[in-house]
Amino acid sequence: MPNLALIGYGKMGRMVDQFAREYGFTVIARVDIDRQEPLDGADVAIEFSTPTAVLSNIRTLAARRIPVVVGTTGWLEHLDEARRLVAENDTALIWSPNFSIGVNVFERVIAEAARLLKDEKEYGAWAWEIHHITKKDAPSGTLLKLVQAMNNAGYRRDISVSSNRAGAHPGTHEIGFDSGADTITLRHTARSREGFARGALKAAQWIVGRKGFYEFREALFGGTGFSL
Repeated sequence: MPNLALIGYGKMGRMVDQFAREYGFTVIARVDIDRQEPLDGADVAIEFSTPTAVLSNIRTLAARRIPVVVGTTGWLEHLDEARRLVAENDTALIWSPNFSIGVNVFERVIAEAARLLKDEKEYGAWAWEIHHITKKDAPSGTLLKLVQAMNNAGYRRDISVSSNRAGAHPGTHEIGFDSGADTITLRHTARSREGFARGALKAAQWIVGRKGFYEFREALFGGTGFSL
């Protein structure tokens, strides 16, 4: 069984720990602010920490050539530096703003809808989300990725983006298209954090033995990533 290190041991880290054996992993290190365990022998790491800690964690893992799954959000301004660290150390990283398999399928559905409506000028669009009150980034990386998918599909008109933070909601994302004649509403709702944990573990299975810098959608749907 491959050895897994958990970097960040909050709610997500504990949930990954709960399912790790089901995915064939032995957890050998659990690392947090007040919990330091050695990374010796780790074959892969899953990182769910905080935006300010991500780059430092990637640097540490890259120096040890431990492939890493990065599930933390709100750090994408450091993406180029992370890519450089992975290349310089000949290691591997896979990231996503959301490791839910359902959300990644949802993104593809959104992109196709945007492609079909890109030339239909009467259809305006919105992107909305709600998450729990403790989520730090707003709009979330997931919502921004959905908007980017619409743009990449050729939908160039303005998209109204809004976010709410309240209660303990695990996350709902909604994309809509509206015209004078009708409305199309597409929505994904997470019931719990379980989907994120399982997706991260699936990503960890995939990244073991690889080199390079990848997005989770490449593991799910194919692609070569960035060869480094």
